[in-house]
Amino acid sequence: MTYCLGIKCREGLVAIADTRITSGSEVSTAKKIAVHRGDGHTMFVLTSGLRSVRDKAITYFEERLRRNEHELTRSYQAVNALAEEMRRVYDEDNDWLLKAGLHFDLHCIVGSQMTEDDAPHLYLLYPQGNWVEVSQGTPYLIIGETRFGKPILDRALRYDASLEEALRLGVLSFNSTEASSADVGPPVDAIVYPADSFAASEHRFDANELAPIAQFWQNAIEDAVNRSAIPFAQLARSIGLDPAD
Repeated sequence: MTYCLGIKCREGLVAIADTRITSGSEVSTAKKIAVHRGDGHTMFVLTSGLRSVRDKAITYFEERLRRNEHELTRSYQAVNALAEEMRRVYDEDNDWLLKAGLHFDLHCIVGSQMTEDDAPHLYLLYPQGNWVEVSQGTPYLIIGETRFGKPILDRALRYDASLEEALRLGVLSFNSTEASSADVGPPVDAIVYPADSFAASEHRFDANELAPIAQFWQNAIEDAVNRSAIPFAQLARSIGLDPAD
């Protein structure tokens, strides 16, 4: 399992991905974000699914970018190009995967601003090659382990958030996922892309860097649970309980 998150806010894009790879009892680390920078464009791709399928599709796509970089001037064109390479990998490998009891399960989050885009774009690309673009109403996408980190984003993330706020919520969302899923863990790769900059900042946060945030979040949740006793008191009495003072 994995945890990959893409956020689009008014100021730009934020991406977060864990690096844990679990195979049976073995745990290793691998990067799940591919960043592509060129003359007047920036693009990142986050992936979940079989590693072999992911690596092959990204390799094909990078080769296509080298050949046709100047022909892809809009983000949707770049996403369509990645979708075509995913279908190519599907045609080559799916029968063999099925014989091994596996299935083609590559999902991608693509953040991009190309030369003719007037703003950054964020897409979810399905294994079949079709895609959806993020909306302002729900300005984020998650692939991999989607259950545990979603509530804080639904409650607190807004399109008008700053890049710093988006990064902060993304890290808290990751921490909530890490606490409930043994298959998700640090180090964590993060990318921040300010709109119209065509320059993305990238950093890998290790467990020591994330520890103070995890401890703060744990303390804040415990404090909120304790303070909930006051509004919960009437509900407790209604069911025959004697709430603590």
